[in-house]
Amino acid sequence: MAQYGKGDYWDERYTRDPEPFDWYQRWSGVRDIITPLMNPKSSVLVVGAGNSRMSEEMYDEGYQNITNIDSSNVAMKAMAEKYRDKAGLLYQNMDCKAMEFGDGQFNIALDKGTLDSILCGEASTLNVAKALTEISRVLDSKGVFVSVSHGQPNYRLTYLQRPEYDWEVDVHTVEKPRMGMGGQQLAVDEKENVHQDEFSQTFLVDDVS
Repeated sequence: MAQYGKGDYWDERYTRDPEPFDWYQRWSGVRDIITPLMNPKSSVLVVGAGNSRMSEEMYDEGYQNITNIDSSNVAMKAMAEKYRDKAGLLYQNMDCKAMEFGDGQFNIALDKGTLDSILCGEASTLNVAKALTEISRVLDSKGVFVSVSHGQPNYRLTYLQRPEYDWEVDVHTVEKPRMGMGGQQLAVDEKENVHQDEFSQTFLVDDVS
């Protein structure tokens, strides 16, 4: 089983291949779904940012209060240095299952493949619950969580629609990019966790309490 849930795995991967890499979708592929949920003053959290270009592309479109976290210290140090001149675009080495932010600090949280990664690791059910509980905590009372996944909706909704969250969830289907790295998928360790087809699912979670 690939060690997707461990920071050391990602440190080694980003050291070996430091080029920008986007899982599943570029910003352009999900922009029309996400932008109605936010405004230029929104406080944005990107969970499992890696060395994706998405935050840079959002920043260049006027969303300039973006905090990125990832378990890979290698990736976060490199990205912080790369974007050191972009005020408001922050990168921090942090575990999404135990975030250091205050309650209700963000208006919107974005995940592109991070939950899929956790679900392909050890103790997946427990660790996804920890991550979702933390995401719920750091979002404000009207916050929105957007998760881009290759997981089938009937499996992902079992995690997102748990009664303790009291979340309302909408599902949007987005066609995968045909070429390039934007369509890269995680290895399939469990059939229900990641499936191979031509579409990504975007889960919009709102009314976070």
